[in-house]
Amino acid sequence: MNPGEHLPGPLVPPHWLGERLGAAGPVVLDASVGARRTAARRIPGALRFDIDGPLSDPDAPLPHTMPDAARFTEEVRKLGLDDSGTVVVYDAAGIYSAARAWWMLRASGFDRVAVLDGGLPAWAAAGLPVEDAAPAAAAPVRGGFTARPRDGWFVGSGAVAQALADPGAVVLDARTRGRFAGTEPEPRSGLRGGHMPGAANLPFGELLDGAGRMRPVAELRALFAPLAGEGDKRLVFSCGSGVTACVLALGAELAGYGDLAVYDGSWSDWGRPSDLPVARGRAESPAELADRHVPVVAQPRPEGDAERP
Repeated sequence: MNPGEHLPGPLVPPHWLGERLGAAGPVVLDASVGARRTAARRIPGALRFDIDGPLSDPDAPLPHTMPDAARFTEEVRKLGLDDSGTVVVYDAAGIYSAARAWWMLRASGFDRVAVLDGGLPAWAAAGLPVEDAAPAAAAPVRGGFTARPRDGWFVGSGAVAQALADPGAVVLDARTRGRFAGTEPEPRSGLRGGHMPGAANLPFGELLDGAGRMRPVAELRALFAPLAGEGDKRLVFSCGSGVTACVLALGAELAGYGDLAVYDGSWSDWGRPSDLPVARGRAESPAELADRHVPVVAQPRPEGDAERP
């Protein structure tokens, strides 16, 4: 791909990438997590964007923490990316952890990145080629990428507490409705059940259609509007560990929202035993959210709570 070629948007369909795959095409990154990370299948030439490993802060007490600019720069350079390059990122689940990689690059000042709609399953279903090989950890040639962190794109619990008390902001939680209500157990031990008082619940799976692709823009707007209004509020996204919160960020951008942030620690941070308040039960209605002013005070923590670029 010519570095100057324009991406059609933050989401690209399989055929778009298929027509451009090859030495002159975009850098293709596999951002799969968990068991899917070790699967020995990939889009030809794909490289590993490993948010379970090097592309997470090794010193953080929480999972999937955004690394500092120096580490992120070094790891992305190993993938052969230059500042003028173009990236398409996917995962083996469909649209799941790829959105996290998209947001990390965007938060680092790099806008020439898109998510493959439907991920590897949609790619394979379209009859496009798949290699029986795990994505490589590094490119043959190092790139010249430099992270330029954008302030406020990743936030900590202090900023989330402020958003919860601000009528001009909405905190949206991407976890399932049962986890949000506290009626389903958290998958990580030691976390309290429930949600942040004043947060709204929009499970990330509701943004996807039956094939694991992002819903049409009109449907996304219909999902966001009752909770987030028409675009004049700051939206802060949370989930379990900062991964599927980025699916909401992707959906919100597609729906036309512009003032967005991701709570990096998400419930892995807020849900730890602390003085941070937790509510249980149903989510507030849009009318209740519009009227609420929640006086949440975030208690300082010795580690894992700094706002990260």
